[in-house]
Amino acid sequence: MAEKKYVVEVEGGKEAKHGRPSVGPVYRSVNAKDGFPPLLPGMETCWDIFRMSVEKFPENQMLGYRETENGKAGNYNWLTYKEVYDIVMKVGASIRSCGVNKGEKCGIYSTNCPKWMISMQACNAHGLYCVPLYDSLGSGAVEFILCHAEVSIAFVEEKKMPEVIKTLPNTTKYLKTLVSFGKVQTDHKEDAKRLGLAVYSWDEFLQLGNNQHFDLPEKKKSDICTIMYTSGTTSEPKGVLISNETVVTVVSGINFSLKSINEELSPDDVYLSYLPLAHIFDRVVEELFISIGASIGYWRGDVKLLAEDIKDLKPTLLCSVPRVLERIYSGLMEKISSSGALKRTLFNVAYSYKLGNLNKGYKHEEASPLFDKIVFSKIKEGLGGKLRLILSGGAPLAPSVETFLRVVTCAHVLQGYGLTESCAASFIAQPHDMAMIGTVGPPVPNVDVCLESVPVMGYDALSSTPRGEVCIRGNTLFTGYYKREDLTDEVMIDSWFHTGDIGEWQSDGRMKIIDRKKNIFKLSQGEYVSVENLENTYSLASEIDSIWVYGNSFQSFLVAVINPNRKALESWAEEQGIAGDFSSLCQNPGAKAYFIEKLNQIAKENKLKGFELIKAVHLDPVPFDMERDLLTPTFKKKRPQLLQYYKDVVDTLYKERNKK
Repeated sequence: MAEKKYVVEVEGGKEAKHGRPSVGPVYRSVNAKDGFPPLLPGMETCWDIFRMSVEKFPENQMLGYRETENGKAGNYNWLTYKEVYDIVMKVGASIRSCGVNKGEKCGIYSTNCPKWMISMQACNAHGLYCVPLYDSLGSGAVEFILCHAEVSIAFVEEKKMPEVIKTLPNTTKYLKTLVSFGKVQTDHKEDAKRLGLAVYSWDEFLQLGNNQHFDLPEKKKSDICTIMYTSGTTSEPKGVLISNETVVTVVSGINFSLKSINEELSPDDVYLSYLPLAHIFDRVVEELFISIGASIGYWRGDVKLLAEDIKDLKPTLLCSVPRVLERIYSGLMEKISSSGALKRTLFNVAYSYKLGNLNKGYKHEEASPLFDKIVFSKIKEGLGGKLRLILSGGAPLAPSVETFLRVVTCAHVLQGYGLTESCAASFIAQPHDMAMIGTVGPPVPNVDVCLESVPVMGYDALSSTPRGEVCIRGNTLFTGYYKREDLTDEVMIDSWFHTGDIGEWQSDGRMKIIDRKKNIFKLSQGEYVSVENLENTYSLASEIDSIWVYGNSFQSFLVAVINPNRKALESWAEEQGIAGDFSSLCQNPGAKAYFIEKLNQIAKENKLKGFELIKAVHLDPVPFDMERDLLTPTFKKKRPQLLQYYKDVVDTLYKERNKK
């Protein structure tokens, strides 16, 4: 790399040997050039994170929630750090009174809420493994995790109790105690009792530990604090073992990173929790907020009410996945396009002016303070009015969306990258640098990173533009996959975690994720196709909301299923004088030809090869979703399931195209 503005080299690259691919130089953040930052003083375990904040900030607001009466939501109610601590101690005593001790597994199955966090802190206090159960998956996965992790006690949201009851008696070999966050139906209680399972409402459970005292066990940083199951795109979920040290290291590293960019969090900061606590992204951010005595407000669990929750809570930091930010973007674009000509013109002038200044290197608060006040302030108020940081992770965010939000929200919009196995935070983009758009930025200051060549895909970690599999080393890594040493050995080689993602170092030390190692197939003429890279390229077309590209070794060309952008398709139809609703327009042969033309334009602009062109498309008006098992909970495509779901469509596309 030429400039190395954001990273320093700590080891040179190595040519291929002993059957291993060549490896590029090892880099770390320039902020860690003198060594990784130390852990926060006195903080070795997840329990320390909470305990120390209770001592420092007992009266600070910690957990907020909204109660609904007659269909109307009230203001946020808050529990202080001391109030939460008192409930945690009661829950912990009740858990111990059930005979559950250090090292045993405790499941939590619920949408995000204060009781989720309280239950997790009780696990931390008594050295239990917290095992989140996926809120977005069905009872099959719930049963698998309960049995695989050998969960002995589980806390469950009231409306999800039937899903757990369905797993009986298969799970009662391990599961002995079930606690509802609300009430318990009489029939559920009786069914469970017949199988030797004790079932309690939340209020009943809190009484179990009354007048009983249990010493908190000694906890070490090497102790496992959670088994977090990854949904995966194929096969059974994998249980990722995460230690106290891993979480504390990541929290310390993020704190250090935010300080280095003058965005240090304070006890006055407020976070909206809506991304699943069962995933590492939200879990780590909530630990971060707890570490500084800040406030966490929980959404009501309804995506349709999310905008209202944001507006009322007034968060200072919002974590998101691209799908949510794309919805915000689409909603804003719709409002702008439907406004009057004068307002539209003013917006476009303000947008162009501010974007131009950002591209010149102005800080975002200095790029256009006047237009921020008279044009973009309404958008800012719609997001609560106090938002200063938006972090996006889980999947790549379209550059057009990232650019737009950087301009109009008056907040830093930063992409990050990490996996459950690397405890979420491995890279994070920097503010005030428009070159960060489309990348995940440099490494956080407590990891080493290198690229390993992938010859079969044509990626060379030692070339002038280094590309290869992203490999990570450091104390932010998981301990292994629970009961799957074989899978652990596949990805952990000589202390390096092989992510399976293909990265490209930018000259200044930013990382761009361009592909996925396993998403490769061969066409009949022998050409290898890197499908995720292609999808990322074709997604640059603003007319496309999402695309799934498919090909196989019995065919010489590619086909695709597209979720078209509704506005773009309807605009095309209006220009062509074609009537019909969105679904019927998706069936129109002219519409399909129009989208192939747009794909070809993108292919030409990005110099794609002939065999990488899409020859036939199917337009689906229904977005890829989790309900049809086409996406993981983090919105990654489940390719085998997509193929199964669209098999007839794909067969028809090939059949019709081959006739021509």
